[in-house]
Amino acid sequence: MTLYLPNTTTAAITEALTAERHSVGGGAMNIVLTLVIITDEAGHYDAVRAATEAGREHPSRVVALIRRDADAEPAIDAEIRRPGTSGPGEALLLRLYGPLGEHPDSVLTPLLVPDAPIVAWWPGQGPQDPSSDPVGRLAQRRITDAFQAQDPLEDLTRRTANYTPGDTDLCWTRITPWRSLLASAMDQPCGWVTSASVAAQARYPSAELMAAWLADRLGVEVTREVSDGPGLTRVRLTTDLGDISLTRLDGGAATLSRSGRPDQRVALERRSAATSLTEELRRLDPDEIYESAAGHLGSVLSGSGA
Repeated sequence: MTLYLPNTTTAAITEALTAERHSVGGGAMNIVLTLVIITDEAGHYDAVRAATEAGREHPSRVVALIRRDADAEPAIDAEIRRPGTSGPGEALLLRLYGPLGEHPDSVLTPLLVPDAPIVAWWPGQGPQDPSSDPVGRLAQRRITDAFQAQDPLEDLTRRTANYTPGDTDLCWTRITPWRSLLASAMDQPCGWVTSASVAAQARYPSAELMAAWLADRLGVEVTREVSDGPGLTRVRLTTDLGDISLTRLDGGAATLSRSGRPDQRVALERRSAATSLTEELRRLDPDEIYESAAGHLGSVLSGSGA
């Protein structure tokens, strides 16, 4: 069931939420966090759908703040989706008109679940400094996606320069399977890594984070190579006992090759926004590995003038 409240107030939304919970015989006890989506009309459908999928593992109150006509009179149009309609949690779609779009925190604050962590997600163009954003200041975790920016690499560069504990980017989450496979391969005797290379489509931010992670963890020079994609296509580690390479040319399965051993086919599909978001919601503490990789990347890109 979906309830529509045109030209409403936060007080009326709160009252409607309470009535909805009472009608299904429960409260917000199963809600583990508030997930705030800051988006626009064009991007809200896919973002809410991804949040709904993630909510099957992390029951949440999803609040989508959808900015509309900035020149209109201040108004809120609300859409409330009860539990069961959009997963086990609640979903609020709030269309903000006029100056309310510039002050979404004033609309959001009365609708937060008491004592529950707050996660802010910008599925499209995000702020350069998420921690200083009006909504970002309320959140313990702030999730962006540089890949959606007009210039993904420039967007990621600026954000790494403004990193605050609790920040993360889905460009980092997308390479988790790559990092896991490479780490597993290196759990076996493999020799001393002397250099590495990362191949991906041009100006692909996940590839830059992969290169930064390898350089930071291994202390070696990492060469960035441009391929036809899609996305990240190969990581090669050169060791004194031969190469270790992970190659994916079709965006699906990959081949893990190690010197002196048969090649191994492994599942390595490109990750959806829902899968990446679900992973990020599993931890609400700062990601120290991302912080280290982002710091390394920021120093490299700043030095290169990117």
